[in-house]
Amino acid sequence: MKDELALREQFLSSTRVFDGQLIQVSVDTVQLPNGKTGRREVVRHPGAVAVLAINAENKVILVEQFRHAGGEILLEVPAGKLDISGEPPEQCAFRELAEETPYTAQQMTLLYTFYTAAGFCDELLYLYQAEGVQKNSQAQLDEDEFVRHVYLSKEEAHIALREGRIRDSKTIIALQYWLLSS
Repeated sequence: MKDELALREQFLSSTRVFDGQLIQVSVDTVQLPNGKTGRREVVRHPGAVAVLAINAENKVILVEQFRHAGGEILLEVPAGKLDISGEPPEQCAFRELAEETPYTAQQMTLLYTFYTAAGFCDELLYLYQAEGVQKNSQAQLDEDEFVRHVYLSKEEAHIALREGRIRDSKTIIALQYWLLSS
C-alpha cells in the first residue's frame, strides 16, 4: 500500500474545455506524489465494446471502414460505443455485432477490459467473444457507417498481423487472443 501511495496522484479540480457529442475534454489539476501540482488533459469517453466473432467456416468476422482520425481504411473487429443510457456492455456487444455484420450471437463472453489510451483518455473497452454465431441479423448500420465485411482464417489473420495490415489496437488484441487460444 505504501508503494502505491508513492505513485498515486490526488485529484484537485477540473475545468471542462470541450463538450462534444461523443467526448468531453477537461483540464484537471492534480497533486503529485511529491506534493507539487500538475495539469492533466483528459478526454472523457463513454466507453465501448468490441466483439471477436468466428463464423461456421472458422473465420474471424471483420469490418473494413474509413477512420477519419487516422486518415485511412482500417480492418477491425465489430465494435461500438456505449451510447445508449443504461445499456450494459454485454447487450451493446450483441447489438453492435448485429448492426455491423450479418451475424448474431447466442452468448457473449467477456475476454478483457482495457483502456484504449490511458495516458490521456478514460475510454474503457470491453472485448467480448461471441458464441453461437449465426448469419441471421436483420439489424441495419447506423446512417453514418459504411463498412465492408472481411473474413480471415487463422493463417490469414496471422499473416495480416505479421505484415502490419491490421493497425487497430482492439483488433490486434482480439486476434492475438484467438490465435493463441488454440
